[in-house]
Amino acid sequence: MWLTWRAATERALYGENGFYLRERPSGHFRTSVSASAVFAEAVLRLLSEVDAELGHPAELDLVDVGAGEGVLVTQVLAAAGPALRDRLRVTAVDLSPRPPGLPERVRWSRSLPAKITGLAVANEWLDNVPLDVVEQTPDGPRLVMVDVRTGEERVDGPLRRADLAWLERWWPLPCVGARAEIGRPRDEAWASVVARLTRGRAVAVDYAHPVDNRPPHGTLTGYRDGAVVPPVPDGSCDITAHVALDACAEAGRRAGAISTTLSTQREELRALGVTGARPPLELARTDPSGYLRALARASEEAELIDPAGLGGFGWLSQSR
Repeated sequence: MWLTWRAATERALYGENGFYLRERPSGHFRTSVSASAVFAEAVLRLLSEVDAELGHPAELDLVDVGAGEGVLVTQVLAAAGPALRDRLRVTAVDLSPRPPGLPERVRWSRSLPAKITGLAVANEWLDNVPLDVVEQTPDGPRLVMVDVRTGEERVDGPLRRADLAWLERWWPLPCVGARAEIGRPRDEAWASVVARLTRGRAVAVDYAHPVDNRPPHGTLTGYRDGAVVPPVPDGSCDITAHVALDACAEAGRRAGAISTTLSTQREELRALGVTGARPPLELARTDPSGYLRALARASEEAELIDPAGLGGFGWLSQSR
């Protein structure tokens, strides 16, 4: 069966018995959330900042978009002090079934809340929003079709007007054979998050690239059992592509965002106190066990802010 990449990915990941309805992400790839509870502690500090900015409302939302196994919200709740925890309304948004052992107070939902007053976090969500792939031909950009059983590709017809406009603005193709991934569905998905903010902040964390440095052949990738595999849309693997966060930022502004920050995870986590600094050697003499614990934490922090790894992820933060 030949489909567009967007339709094939939707079917493979979220259709009947799709990859994300059947599998747990931790079995296939490593994220900042699964790497260390330090990430959740940083999100808690960010949530506390938003709480203060909003004047400590009686109810404060924490919404985890693309919650996976609910690890982030579980860790944030565990680390929060009672005064903040008692005011939190925690929503985990995911298409997969509610995971066992999730705290009862966490609302598990397939859709976003109608209104959000607080913080919405989308960690590695947008890269799994399906999109179309196009290739530049002598006759202009054309959709790429894929055989859902084998991953074989062929070039098909022209783009819709809206997709062509997106391509010209956000991912111009310089030569025949160049490829792009049309991020318009991700722009719309992100705008739907920002539009639900009554007051607060929305943060997207993901693999990203800027308009002046798009990869010439795209980024479509498959993951299975911790390894990179060909992106065959048969439901056997995760299918992902990097995110044009700058385009998402513009969509967020159109949805009502009044401030926007585009940076990296390294920059944002360092601002939240995640430095990766090693403990002083003197501690090894006075408190050997404490030194080992501090050393382990420094290692976890260093992984989260490594510019060649998780620290290189893009961070988009927008407020209303």
